[in-house]
Amino acid sequence: MKRTVAAFAAHAACLLSIPFCLAMQPTSSQAQGTAWPSRPLRMLVPFVAGGSSDIVGRSVALRMQEALGQTVIVDNRPGANGAIAGQMLAKASPDGYTLMVGSIGVFAINVALFKDLSYDPLRDYDLLTVAVRNPNVLITSQKVAAASVKDLIGLLQKTPGKLTFVSSGTGSSDHLSAELFWQRTKTTGIHVPYKGGAAAMADMVGGQVDASFQNLGAATGHIKAGRLRALAVTGDRRSPQLPDVPTMLELGFPGFEVYSWQAFAAPRGLPKDIRSRMEGAVVSALKLPQVRQSMDEIGFEVVANTSAEFDAFLRGEIARWRQVVQTANIQPN
Repeated sequence: MKRTVAAFAAHAACLLSIPFCLAMQPTSSQAQGTAWPSRPLRMLVPFVAGGSSDIVGRSVALRMQEALGQTVIVDNRPGANGAIAGQMLAKASPDGYTLMVGSIGVFAINVALFKDLSYDPLRDYDLLTVAVRNPNVLITSQKVAAASVKDLIGLLQKTPGKLTFVSSGTGSSDHLSAELFWQRTKTTGIHVPYKGGAAAMADMVGGQVDASFQNLGAATGHIKAGRLRALAVTGDRRSPQLPDVPTMLELGFPGFEVYSWQAFAAPRGLPKDIRSRMEGAVVSALKLPQVRQSMDEIGFEVVANTSAEFDAFLRGEIARWRQVVQTANIQPN
């Protein structure tokens, strides 16, 4: 079955078996004396090996050498909600030998959440492309008496501040999706943050918590098995995996398109020709049929947009989540 946690884990294990340093394959441009790249590139990943950013990064790194003819070293630098790697990228030399693949949290939510963030993606980065995206799905445990979003809103109105909404952590996309939902419906719930999505999903299935906006790829298997109830997806269209589940847009919530996403960036100030070649290598890798297929199998839709499109998208994401954070007065842990 596609897009399950098992498929995600299997794909992660496959990629982790690949050496960090890919064999160097000189190209004709190198033979002709092209200055860049003349040594290995480093790809920063703000999280531990096996997570979404890591999987996307390794998939792209494997193919970048075909375009660049150089080794790509995947460098996992977890910590501080991704801010450690985020700061490293901001301080790296803009010489074309460092790039980063990171999540919505690293690029957008951290900016909205932390007043003293040590980097600013719009100021410090050359944005390359949004790589992949995946919508969230509003789910409830089977014990909750709500068969639709309308039912859930009614239940929240009758029992304000009683239903628990679990998330993978304070400031995560699933947490802020719940906050946005409460703000749009003028209801309240109890936020229960966990240290990661796996623990949150386990308690959802067990009925210890009531509801959540979870990543579609992580929840689909439980939904199809009847362990969880899906009320709506947050994408701009219905999911092929859950064709009978409406979007929040269909249900009368314009602007409720929420995705978890991964993107690539480099330090601000790359020479124009190097930036063009680096962006082209990343986008070309993402568009390869085998990469698209592997991303689809773990629930990711390949985006591979332009740097200008990424810039406009990121500005919108930061503005939206900053408003949600300020309205809810969310404080980082």
